[in-house]
Amino acid sequence: MTKKSRLINTILSAALFCSGVTLAQEPVQDIDKKTHPILAAAQSHVVQANSYILAAQKDNKEDMQGHAEKARQLLVQVNQELKLAAEAANAANQKKK
Repeated sequence: MTKKSRLINTILSAALFCSGVTLAQEPVQDIDKKTHPILAAAQSHVVQANSYILAAQKDNKEDMQGHAEKARQLLVQVNQELKLAAEAANAANQKKK
């Protein structure tokens, strides 16, 4: 491997790492249904949507020009934001007490 190609690989790897690429992550159901039933329901729908996209990828032999994978990455971000919303609501409720 030449120095130039090694440098390019290193830069690309760092860019992917820093941009928060979420290829290995999956949305999860981790919001308490009793405390935040509506947010938990929304999160459940995100997890379900991810499952449908996975099925579509398999059905289409993953030949969707990367759009399905991008949608799945966005669902991971949505899932994280829902969790943060629940945590923010918890913190606000703690301050009121």
